[in-house]
Amino acid sequence: MHFTRTRLGACTALALSAGMLLASPASAETPSPRPAVEKPAADFTPPSPTRPGAGPARAGATAAGVGASPQLSDFDGDGGGDLIYRSWDGNLYTATTSGEGGQFGSFSAQPPKDVIPIGNQDAEPGGPEVLTLSQTGTLHLYTDATPYSASHAWSGNGWGVYNKVVAPGDVNDDGRADLVARDHDGNLYLYYATGNRTAPFASRVKIGTGYNVYDQLFGIGDNNADGWADLIGRDTAGTLWFYAGTGDKAKPFAARRAVGSGWGIYNQIMPVGDDNGDGNGELIARDIKGTFWYYVGRGDGTLAARQQVSDTGGWAGVPQFGGAGNNPVTGNKEGALARDKAGTMFWYGATTTGALGSRSQVGDTGGWAGANFTHVSSMDLDGSSDVSEVWQGTLYIAGNRIGGGWDIYNAIVGPGDLSGDGKGDLLARDRSGVLYLYKGNGAGTAVSARVKVGSGWGAYDRLVGAGDHTGDGRTDLVARTPGGDLYLYAGTGVATTPFKARLKIGTGWNTYSKLVAPGDLDADGKADLLGVTSGGDVYRYLNTAPGKFTPRAKIGYGWGIYNAAS
Repeated sequence: MHFTRTRLGACTALALSAGMLLASPASAETPSPRPAVEKPAADFTPPSPTRPGAGPARAGATAAGVGASPQLSDFDGDGGGDLIYRSWDGNLYTATTSGEGGQFGSFSAQPPKDVIPIGNQDAEPGGPEVLTLSQTGTLHLYTDATPYSASHAWSGNGWGVYNKVVAPGDVNDDGRADLVARDHDGNLYLYYATGNRTAPFASRVKIGTGYNVYDQLFGIGDNNADGWADLIGRDTAGTLWFYAGTGDKAKPFAARRAVGSGWGIYNQIMPVGDDNGDGNGELIARDIKGTFWYYVGRGDGTLAARQQVSDTGGWAGVPQFGGAGNNPVTGNKEGALARDKAGTMFWYGATTTGALGSRSQVGDTGGWAGANFTHVSSMDLDGSSDVSEVWQGTLYIAGNRIGGGWDIYNAIVGPGDLSGDGKGDLLARDRSGVLYLYKGNGAGTAVSARVKVGSGWGAYDRLVGAGDHTGDGRTDLVARTPGGDLYLYAGTGVATTPFKARLKIGTGWNTYSKLVAPGDLDADGKADLLGVTSGGDVYRYLNTAPGKFTPRAKIGYGWGIYNAAS
């Protein structure tokens, strides 16, 4: 199938000064900015998601009740769990065990941040239900799903307080899958399903704390043959922890127990229901190469040895699978821009494999000569990053005039949502070292008056950011001193105090002439970093745990031809 990365930039102009909004539009005499950057298309054709024992052969074999781990995502009705995923173009697509599948509605204008298959929620005939979570925290319920469509039935706001929403299966034995949600501080809440399409969930019940130790959280249905849906978490050391369902509404999950190690090799792990009809849930895990590995539930909370069920690299290129346990990401950067010494701009897209794709020219040859540009996270809700440019003191985004007075700043950063409302924001540092926050309105049409973050930021020669480095789902910032010390400023989600105290996370980073925040290179939900040496070698650092990265790995060379990268 064909994926078109949406245009960088807003469709209408903003107007602001350094401290206030301006009402006057740009005049006809205002010099024209650079043309908008068009990201190239990416093509991806998914393989069939067949597994041992899945598909028509087991249709109808599932017993009634929660103990049978009812399918949450059987879109083609053959009894096997199917896949639904978000592509780079922002739309949802399905791939089924019977070979059906395609685009599942159109979402490119406002791509869902996460997708949660939740099975049949009522007594009505038809396909399963699907939940989508927007970037700004609205949860939508789509009913009677097929491989190609579903009907919108309900929307609920306020879900942006959570960094992960999970459907583990049926927790209270009423035949409906329930919902679990984790907030940014690691508190876990349970929402029982009601079976009512217009009010699908009861009020939340707090059921635990400390769940922020997991970078992946997902359900599996029932995998210990007791009739209750179970929950699994993976910690940053790669250990898998099993929480058995209890059926007790006051304490629906038992104390955890370790059921595996070495799971840190996977960037997304997702349940696929009971594929072989034995009543136990199964899992699929994708490694960094894009290969699918299949784990059969053994009925005691553990999993059988893995089986490869796709071609090596066959599922690289999907940024988010429905039901996957990682913290979802959208709206942050999805690659890097680099400008050569002649002024020509090139795009390197993320691949989900920890590397960058092949370069593509964007814009006219020499069209960005002399431009003071910055690659920023999306300032609207289209899920695609933008380019800002300060030219003759005026700020533009994707060729649209923002306003004058921006020549007082020597650094502009667009790390993502810093205020907790799901909308992209800007940071700007003046020449005295004072840092300011400009909240975006999520439409690319206005920003709020600036808020002073603090002084002393002139101590850094590089400020970068493109998402979450701490695993809590909040946007963070990385700063480097001229001496090469690297500091992490963890985000708070509060505009007036957007960062916690800095944490030193490395030394020797002055070996790099360019420091780039490309977003999430391996699609695990954590933002990564790139360093470019003066000789043009490109090294990646994959974020593995709060403030920690893998040892550097060389993923490119020849970047010495570029005089700017962002």
